[in-house]
Amino acid sequence: MNSSRIRLGDLSVGFIYSLADAMRQLGHAPQPLLARYGLDAERLAEPRARLSIPRYMHLGHSAIELTGEPALGLLMGRCMRLHQLGLAGITAAQAPTVREAARTLIRFELLYASNYRGQSSVDEDDDGAWLRFHSIGPYNAYNRFVVDAVLAGWLQQLATLAEAPLTAAALHLEFSPPGYAERYEHPFKCSPTFDAPFNGLRLDRQTLELRNPLHCPGTWKELQRLCELELQRLTRTHSLRERVSQLLGPRLHGSEPDMNEIARHLQLPSWTLRRRLAEEGTRFSTIVNETRRDLALAYVRDTELSFGEIAYLLGFASAEAFQRAFKRWLQQTPGELRRADRLQSSASESMK
Repeated sequence: MNSSRIRLGDLSVGFIYSLADAMRQLGHAPQPLLARYGLDAERLAEPRARLSIPRYMHLGHSAIELTGEPALGLLMGRCMRLHQLGLAGITAAQAPTVREAARTLIRFELLYASNYRGQSSVDEDDDGAWLRFHSIGPYNAYNRFVVDAVLAGWLQQLATLAEAPLTAAALHLEFSPPGYAERYEHPFKCSPTFDAPFNGLRLDRQTLELRNPLHCPGTWKELQRLCELELQRLTRTHSLRERVSQLLGPRLHGSEPDMNEIARHLQLPSWTLRRRLAEEGTRFSTIVNETRRDLALAYVRDTELSFGEIAYLLGFASAEAFQRAFKRWLQQTPGELRRADRLQSSASESMK
C-alpha cells in the first residue's frame, strides 16, 4: 500500500529548543528523550530541518509524562525566542513595532510551520487585534500543549522585541478548562475564556504600537524581501488540482465542501473551475474523495484520534460511514491498519 500523499503538517526543529529549555527548568535532561525521536545535535543543526506535526505531538506528550507537568506548553511558550524560527523569526525581530512583528510572524508562518488544518491570522480593529491560531481540535493530551505553546510563545516573543513585559487583553481557547486552568493567568496576565469559538490572543492598540529599539529599516526591508521569495517558493503549485486539494482540508469538518465555495475562494466561476479540472483529467468529486482517502490514512496512522473524531474531520455523517469508505479505499478497516501499524512500530523500537 502506498503512503499517504498528504502530510498533516510539519514545523521547524527550532521549536524543539523551547521544549528542551522547559524540560531543563523542570530538572530533566532533554537529550535522552530527543534522541528517541532522532533529534540529536546534528539533526537540529540542519538548515530547514522539519519535524512532522504528529511526531511533535507525540514528543510533547512524552515530555509531559516524563516531567509530570501538564502545563508544559505554557512553560515552553515562555522559553520561545524569535531567532528559533529561522528567517521569519529573524525578520520579525527587525520589525519596527509589535504590530509589524506580529504580522510578520503570521504572514510568513509557512516558513517555519504548516498544518493542513489551516493557518494563523491577524484580525485587527480600531481597538487592537486578535492573533488567532487555527483550530486543531478535537483536543486531547497530545495537542493542547501545542496551542498553549504557540499563544504563550507569541506573547513572549513580542515582549522580547519591545523590551517590555506585555499583557494580553484577552485569551480565547477552544477547549474546555484543563486540570491546570488556573496556570494561564500568570503568563497572560488575564483570565482565559474556555470553550471559545477560536484560539486567540488579543493585544490592545497601545501594545501593538510599542516600538522595537533594535529596528533597522534597511535590514528590515531586505529580510522582508527574502521572506517573500521563500514564501513564493513554498507556495508554488503545479496544478489546479493541488490548489483545490490544499483548500479542502480546513473545510471538510462536519460536512462535504461545496464546489461553489472553493470556486469563490479561487476567484473563478464554478463552470470555469469544472472545465479547468476536466482539462487536467479530473473532477471536483474525485479530488474530494482522494483528499479524504489520503487524510484518512494520515490520521489513522499518525494520530491518536478516535475513528468518530476522524469521521467528523473528514466530513462524514458517522463513524460507520467513514469506516465503510476506508475499507473501500484500502481493503482493510481503520482498526486493522492502526493495529498493524502499532505492531510494526513496536517491533522497530525493540530492534533498536
